[in-house]
Amino acid sequence: MTSSRDDAVRASFEEARATLDAFLADPSLIEAVGAFATLCQATLTGGGRLLSCGNGGSMCDAMHFAEEWTGRFQGDRSALPALAFSDPSQLTCIANDFGYDEVFARSLQAHGQAGDLLVCLSTSGNSPNTVRALEEARRMGIQSVAILGKDGGKMRDLADLAIVVPHAATSDRIQEVHIKILHIAIETVERAMFPSNYE
Repeated sequence: MTSSRDDAVRASFEEARATLDAFLADPSLIEAVGAFATLCQATLTGGGRLLSCGNGGSMCDAMHFAEEWTGRFQGDRSALPALAFSDPSQLTCIANDFGYDEVFARSLQAHGQAGDLLVCLSTSGNSPNTVRALEEARRMGIQSVAILGKDGGKMRDLADLAIVVPHAATSDRIQEVHIKILHIAIETVERAMFPSNYE
């Protein structure tokens, strides 16, 4: 039994490594993560805010993304403006009054403005509320990044920049790469804006 359990554990790690290897093997994906970091830095240095959203585990990643900017990442530095659309009272109010598909679009209407950057996370790329958020970002003239899985779904063509995790077929493997993308983009920006943190 222990051997069977350990084999399953090893297989999961190997599948995670295969997903990361597939990502690293595609130069366009490495370039896309760099472009994501550039958009984040341009937003922050231009006086804009980073806004993020997602469902379930992707909501957790959206919140994680925001708190790394407002708190600290590798070292002490000034707080940077980022907000995840994750307030339960606001989400449930909007869902009750306008339907769940509108929770992020409505939040963007309330908080977003030109010069901000919207970051939407979805493993399928087809969540109706994140699709609506990207549609609203386009209508409002707000730049957007979609971090996705599988074939990218409807969101792939709605975002200004889409990063689609290759190889992985399940949400867990996709989200494991999503958090790496977020952390690497944050580190890239922090290295440029706060180089003393990396000396």
